[in-house]
Amino acid sequence: MKTDCRIGLVQMESRVGETERNFQTITRLAEVAQKQEVSLLCFPECALDGYSPQYASEMGDTLDSTWVGQLRECSQDLGITLLVGMVEQRKGQNKPYISHVILTPNEEPNVYRKAHLGRSEMEYFTPGDEFPIFSAHGTTFAVGICWDWHFPEMAAIYSLKGAEVLFAPHASPMVAGDRKEIWLRYLGARAYDNSVYLGACNLIGSNGKAKEFSGGALVIGPKGDLVNQSSVNAEGILPATLLADRINHIRRPDRTSMRDSFFLADRRKELYQELIELDINR
Repeated sequence: MKTDCRIGLVQMESRVGETERNFQTITRLAEVAQKQEVSLLCFPECALDGYSPQYASEMGDTLDSTWVGQLRECSQDLGITLLVGMVEQRKGQNKPYISHVILTPNEEPNVYRKAHLGRSEMEYFTPGDEFPIFSAHGTTFAVGICWDWHFPEMAAIYSLKGAEVLFAPHASPMVAGDRKEIWLRYLGARAYDNSVYLGACNLIGSNGKAKEFSGGALVIGPKGDLVNQSSVNAEGILPATLLADRINHIRRPDRTSMRDSFFLADRRKELYQELIELDINR
């Protein structure tokens, strides 16, 4: 990291199909984030359009839509990078993506498309097939969406590509349980094993289609430690300042202490072919 980075993780309510309402919430919270001196602001999964697989074909838009254009203007006006979840439609494709659009001042929009779909999503969405990394405000970062983070290989790929911060936007309903308790079981390992900062956030409240979301926002350090977490069960932003010296110290070439090891530097990739070839026994 070139310098310390101030990030923000958003809990927000997003109603299915009520794009105007959701957009107004996003831009209002972006203005709050600017006042908090946030540089990278991450919104939950499908924040722009609402999350409901059954209605996915009826909502969403393309990356060159008016909505994305207005979010790009918001990013430009405020001078911050917005990471916004959306249902992305593509011409000639029957099923949309669950996408996160990355909007940085003076840059074209970038996108991450959810690669690992939950079983309830497969009928309604197309999976992505790329693991891109992005850079803004002196920080290199990447996005995985909800179910993605149950697959350790993804976090390793991102770290090896140079990502210093991983964002984990979610649309996890209340029936799935308390997010913060569940996240700490595995997201800490993703951060610790790959020497990255990790920020997670979730939708909160109703989607307007009989589904309730539990909220939750937290930030984990590159040694798996809890840096900050939201204690408020309401819409808002969890800010956190990520220290460049801390991650740069771990990733420096002349490491001498096991306490500060960058584990991926010592991996033996020649032994891991089996990981690709093996499958579970059914």
